[in-house]
Amino acid sequence: MTDLADADLVAFVATTDTARARAFYEGVLGLSVLHDDGFACVVDAHGTTVRITAVPERAAAMYTVLGWKVDDLDATVGGLVARGVSFLRFDGMEQDERGAWTAPSGERIAWFADPDGNTLSLQSPA
Repeated sequence: MTDLADADLVAFVATTDTARARAFYEGVLGLSVLHDDGFACVVDAHGTTVRITAVPERAAAMYTVLGWKVDDLDATVGGLVARGVSFLRFDGMEQDERGAWTAPSGERIAWFADPDGNTLSLQSPA
């Protein structure tokens, strides 16, 4: 193989506490744990491997690190809110009562954070 077009993608997210991260990604978001050895908690996100890696200190990212495409943004937001997730609001962005912003394309996007402050998003089609 000379390129990565057919290779499986592995995503990485930093955490300072793998047990807390596992409780969130497994218990709140419903992702299946593939492996947890204290150095990383590896989860399956609908066929994509996400390696939640232990770090001594997490550097703040001022952008979304992981996002999911969902068919029904309102229902997904509602389900996560029922499990204790708070959605983020950003100054200067017109967001609806769910915290969703409508992009010029018509797609709707809502953001939330994991326990380490990593910004995650939900996106639904126009």
